[in-house]
Amino acid sequence: MGHSDVSDRGRTAFTHHRWVQLAIGIVCMGLVANLQYAWTLFVVPMDNAHHWGQAAIQSAFTIFIVTETWLVPVEGWLVDKFGPRPVVIGGSVCVALGWIIDAHASSLAALYVAAVIAGIGAGCVYGTCVGTALKWFPDKRGLAAGLTAAGFGAGAAVTVIPIADMIQRSGYEHTFMFFGIFQGVCILLLATMLIRPKPPATAVVAKRLVASKIDYTPGEMIRSPLFWVLYLMFVFVAAGGIIATAQLGPIAKEFGFAKLPVSLMGITLPLLTMTLSIDNLCNGFTRPLCGFLSDRIGRENTMFMIFLGEGVALLGLMQFGHNPYAFMFFAAAVFLCWGEIFSIFPATCADTFGSKYAAANAGTLYTAKGTASMLVPIASVLSANGGWSTVFISAAVVSIAAAVSAKFILAPMRKRWIENSGARAGVVIAEPRLQPSSGGSPE
Repeated sequence: MGHSDVSDRGRTAFTHHRWVQLAIGIVCMGLVANLQYAWTLFVVPMDNAHHWGQAAIQSAFTIFIVTETWLVPVEGWLVDKFGPRPVVIGGSVCVALGWIIDAHASSLAALYVAAVIAGIGAGCVYGTCVGTALKWFPDKRGLAAGLTAAGFGAGAAVTVIPIADMIQRSGYEHTFMFFGIFQGVCILLLATMLIRPKPPATAVVAKRLVASKIDYTPGEMIRSPLFWVLYLMFVFVAAGGIIATAQLGPIAKEFGFAKLPVSLMGITLPLLTMTLSIDNLCNGFTRPLCGFLSDRIGRENTMFMIFLGEGVALLGLMQFGHNPYAFMFFAAAVFLCWGEIFSIFPATCADTFGSKYAAANAGTLYTAKGTASMLVPIASVLSANGGWSTVFISAAVVSIAAAVSAKFILAPMRKRWIENSGARAGVVIAEPRLQPSSGGSPE
């Protein structure tokens, strides 16, 4: 990074360092995580105050997830065109405004409007931070995306207890106001330090990783069969994990040991609480771990091992889950083999379709999370008709199918795609729509 960039932007060399930029993104992700992970703490107090019904209140959460997920491609396109700073600043305002409206909401309509605004804010931050991490680290995309995605869970782990305490002491309205403003202001201040990614010349993609020589716009990407193979794999693995993990509570209660006290490393908790705590740690830890692993041994090789592992863990949970400690072990293994999709798929997307439009492209692929969430009700139908075994077998089959697809369908398709892009590189770069001065694509 040259001295002219530092003087032009009035920033120190310290803030221009790519690891510092990555750290800023991770903290921003942690600050926005409460919008998703702390929501459950507010549902009962809101229902007690307004008697709207928990199902109606939870509809706001669904609206939030859909908005946050499906608008990321648009927000990613804005990042590619205008840079990360204005998009995250806009996101900070929406993050604060969403919870401020929640604090004063006197009707369900107001709650739903707040959910849309908060969803826009979360999408702005999430899409920007993941997209810019991919651009800063072409040589370590898996690790960078994994650390960024891990921040999304870590932030909630730090603040969930203070939020619960404040609700008890001061009421849910005051908590919405305080944390809404606090999170918004912190993200705003951090956003002012973000700059357009300029990876150092030494940051080159290792030969062991299959990477594109040219940059594809989102429009070009979605017209390629390769993208839809990636998309379907993302949906399958995400849905399999979400369906199985969403049922852990009901299953533990049905097996009769949800409240059974268990001790681990000197800590005694009810089994379900202990299981969920360990699962969340595994869910966060696997993102940078598998991202780093995929940088070392290749994306498809990592997918094959991890997706296969998820399938085996799901079958183990079905077969041995009646034992409390086996239940804890296999549930943790499921999370360990599931959370990495939020690092390995964005990294694979940027490798395949280039860095220039990485934020919009990764955001488009990220909508697979929203698609997968729509398949979750299938679990209720399966469990009603065939019991929990049907749920676990279905989820395991889907995960194993994704593992096989990674090795024997995705890998050769990507290899051919990259070889063709290398052959076309000279022609494509000369086309007007990919001129560096264009700043972005309207597609």
